[in-house]
Amino acid sequence: MTQSMTGFARGSVTTGALTVTVECRSVNNRYLDLQCRMPDTLRSVEGNLREQAGTFFARGKLELLVRVSDGGSGAPATLNSERLSALKAALSEVADVFPDAAAPDQLALLLSPGVLSEPETDLEALQSATSNAARQCFEGLREQRQQEGAKLATLIQQRSDAMRAHLATLRKQLPELQTAHRQRLLDRLQSLDIEAEPMRLEEEIVYVLQRADVEEEMDRLDAHLDAIESALQSTTPVGRRLDFLMQELNREANTLGSKSTALSTTNVSVEFKVLIEQMREQIQNIE
Repeated sequence: MTQSMTGFARGSVTTGALTVTVECRSVNNRYLDLQCRMPDTLRSVEGNLREQAGTFFARGKLELLVRVSDGGSGAPATLNSERLSALKAALSEVADVFPDAAAPDQLALLLSPGVLSEPETDLEALQSATSNAARQCFEGLREQRQQEGAKLATLIQQRSDAMRAHLATLRKQLPELQTAHRQRLLDRLQSLDIEAEPMRLEEEIVYVLQRADVEEEMDRLDAHLDAIESALQSTTPVGRRLDFLMQELNREANTLGSKSTALSTTNVSVEFKVLIEQMREQIQNIE
């Protein structure tokens, strides 16, 4: 399924008193580029997150934000009696040496290292929750990118159909255009009042008509449009292939315009370029 490269999703998993939330924003990029912002305690899972992202996406710049929040229902911090006693003894010795020194207040004592013991966090469970939340996030982001990609594929298909319609019209007009071009060449030669050998004259006219023939260009345009429709049905990333096909379409449209012998053919060439540019704009957002 055609997939876009833009989207946003969020995943959340709760473990114990902690909730891990993973948010991911995706934008266009030539390659897959994952940028992570997370607490330092979770840096060890960054490699796992990159591997996960690679299984879901092939291209795009992903900005990943990991947050850990406390629900407030966890165990409260406790006083370390041994540490507090040691601090008391140390303060007593300081008071003996510096009797005029001001004693610390209760808040300063609580802020001393080791006095308050925070409950230990189950790091393994937290890392597992982060990985699961990231998977939820990536699944949601992939679904959103696929939905956007389906819309882009529809827009590209519409323009491909429009090009086919112009090609069909041009094919019907081609015999008439070739006859008119031949008659214009004969009229010009007659206006010059030059005596020419009929066989030689016919050979030159055929040569000029062959140079102006656009059947090959039209056949290649048809083939490229078939390739575009096939790519849109593919289950693998097709953005680069579609971009290459746009270059090929544009090349054939330019050749068609350069060989034009009538205003109608020139107009078709210009219309092709407009449609190709519109498709190219959409393809820049396809993975």
